[in-house]
Amino acid sequence: MCELFAMSSRYPADISFSLECFARHGGFTAPHKDGWGIAFHDGHDTQIFRELTPAANSPTVNFIRSNAFSSKIAISHIRLATRGEVSLRNTQPFQRPLCGRVHVFAHNGDLLDLEAHFPLRDCHFSPIGNTASEYAFCLLLQRLQALWAQPGTPDLRQRYTCIAEFARDLRPLGTANFIYSDGEYVFLHDHKRSQSANEAPRPPGLYWLCRSCEAKSKHLPINGLILSSKAPGQKAFMAASVPLTKENWVALAEGEIVVCKNGQVLPREALG
Repeated sequence: MCELFAMSSRYPADISFSLECFARHGGFTAPHKDGWGIAFHDGHDTQIFRELTPAANSPTVNFIRSNAFSSKIAISHIRLATRGEVSLRNTQPFQRPLCGRVHVFAHNGDLLDLEAHFPLRDCHFSPIGNTASEYAFCLLLQRLQALWAQPGTPDLRQRYTCIAEFARDLRPLGTANFIYSDGEYVFLHDHKRSQSANEAPRPPGLYWLCRSCEAKSKHLPINGLILSSKAPGQKAFMAASVPLTKENWVALAEGEIVVCKNGQVLPREALG
């Protein structure tokens, strides 16, 4: 099953892959060899890198490692293809503009007969590739479009309600772990995943961890990933399909949605 990663920080953080472990999941220590990608949010826009080369021996990973990109939000996906050919158009994360900002989505798992259950209403958001993951993203954008097309920016509760209903529709059709960001908030939806080879999917599908990143603070190194920032009072939220350190990563419950902003998890009462 594909692997997901997300980061949200209080101030822009330099992010680079070191290949020791996390990127090695893309072809060496895990079988995710069918492409990878990472998106760095920059305000309302996004800088994205995607390629078919396994992340474990990717020259682009080396480029990112050597030229740290500063961002408050990053989303990454390492692919193990189950539907759709191995091609750039099927490589995540996916991005689309909607009402003046770029939205980013990454999913792992299989969604059976999604198109039959939820036909797309128009072609404004249409898949470029042939994965259920991208189709699901287009479906989500069609539902969000009504919110974002209204004057002003939709409030968090409106966004959360739309995403929660979308996640509820996906879960009966397969495995529906996903990470979505509109450049302001990062939304995580947990469902289930195969915890080992030849095992049926079961919760959890995602874990998260919050850190303070003061210059003098001591933390375990993050396997395959470097986060650095010189900003005082920096905080970082990380989510991943599997824990990346031996710290106490929090497992999400099946069907749970976590929302974070500026490196912190938002309380349930803020979501409605």
